Amino acid sequence: MKQKVRLSTYSIILSGIIMIILLCALYVSNSVMSISIISAIIIIWCALALYYMPLSVSVCDGELRVNCIIRTKRIPLREIDSIERLPATMLNRRVFGSDGWFGYWGWYRDKSLGKYFAYYGNETDCFSVRLNNGKQYVLGCDNPDAIVNYIKSE
Repeated sequence: MKQKVRLSTYSIILSGIIMIILLCALYVSNSVMSISIISAIIIIWCALALYYMPLSVSVCDGELRVNCIIRTKRIPLREIDSIERLPATMLNRRVFGSDGWFGYWGWYRDKSLGKYFAYYGNETDCFSVRLNNGKQYVLGCDNPDAIVNYIKSE
């Protein structure tokens, strides 16, 4: 089972605006130092997006997988203690990560969930995964109920 992750309109607009601003700043830069700094920022931010931005969430071969552009985060189903659908109002207390730059990914904290790592594109499509060791993830995809129900039935 595989579900795509779609970015929110906010995330798409924010990512586009930031890239345009950075590219314009690079274009009008006239010193080697400013060109180097802006280029480094662009490279680092794009590398982080390539590494963490979720493209899809899938369940196969006994694993819950978050498929990113250059890597896959694998969570064995046997390590999952609980999984549940989340309302959008419970999210977005960022500690360290992206709050819209090519999705929502990174460390977050919430009063009811505690500390968790997020991989999602839209706040309305999320579910939480708590592991036996206490780690938590908030994941998102087009049809989160299908993933949650599928894992609960396993």
